[in-house]
Amino acid sequence: MKRTQFDQLVIHDFEEKVFHLPSHSHTYYELVYIRKGSGIHLLNSNKIPYTTGDLFILSPEDHHHFEIKRSTHFTFIKFTDSYFAGHKMNRPDALILSTPEAIMSHKLLKEVKLKMDEPCVSILRKIIENIVDYNCRKDVASSPLVYYQILSIFGLIREAAAKLSIRIDDGQPGKEELISYIHQHIYDPSLIRIKHIAPHFNIAVTYFSDYFRNKFEISYRAYVSEYRIKLIEKRLKDPSLSMKHIAGEFGFTDESHLSHFFKSRRKLSPMNFRQQE
Repeated sequence: MKRTQFDQLVIHDFEEKVFHLPSHSHTYYELVYIRKGSGIHLLNSNKIPYTTGDLFILSPEDHHHFEIKRSTHFTFIKFTDSYFAGHKMNRPDALILSTPEAIMSHKLLKEVKLKMDEPCVSILRKIIENIVDYNCRKDVASSPLVYYQILSIFGLIREAAAKLSIRIDDGQPGKEELISYIHQHIYDPSLIRIKHIAPHFNIAVTYFSDYFRNKFEISYRAYVSEYRIKLIEKRLKDPSLSMKHIAGEFGFTDESHLSHFFKSRRKLSPMNFRQQE
């Protein structure tokens, strides 16, 4: 069972004695806060006891269910990828390095309970109360106030992860690692598309371009295009290599596709470039 949500942000606050859903996954992200109650959270292959004040994070690849022992008051904060993209102008620079989506996809954070001490426990409770109170507004998804409240929750998650010796930036590549991957897979366009390379390095697709520009001061698309062009130029300097061979090597559909790509960046055809050499 996979649940779908189209709204950028949805906040559900409710209490029940029997959880109303079977084990399920969803297309969005969830922060689940236990305002009161106790039971078992079945998260992926883990059975995690929960009680008042606990916080759980879920991403689209997770499946879960609650077995309630004592009547439980839940607060569910559900958001899509587009929620944080929509607040790009309000985003702190630190999010480029470790986005909320990347944090929520961290597998180790699903295998243990996030433990918080005072004053973090009280701060988290007050943040949740603030968000629930503001939920009466129609503009909750576009509210910078709610956005920064949610970011504060991720600050608390960072601290809880640090106490468990879990690095939430695991998978975030340095320059050498990222460039090495691009160079290694430059001949297969499908492997260097953002929708593939971003999850490979545990970076949210919506933030990968900003992450790359922050690291290299050039757009990802411009870097990949320029690197491919330089490799193609080297091939063109070798008269023994046919246009068909070069096109196939770099994943172009045919020679015409190669020619169009080359001309759009060098303002001359591959053949003309070869003749100049």
